[in-house]
Amino acid sequence: MAQQLPEPQRKEIFRALVEAQDQEMPVDVSRQVVAERFGLSEEQVRQIEREGLDNDWPPLEGPAAE
Repeated sequence: MAQQLPEPQRKEIFRALVEAQDQEMPVDVSRQVVAERFGLSEEQVRQIEREGLDNDWPPLEGPAAE
């Protein structure tokens, strides 16, 4: 499960996902690409995505997110 990964690694995965989407990659494609890059399932990436959104992980936090 994604929760078994250390938080810094989950944050790195979340950042990669946000950055891919910021490059106008479709959400579903970004999940596939990040899952392959980190050797995870798309469901694990979705769990990390939800955790990152719920906790305002970088790069979402702070004034740059506005």
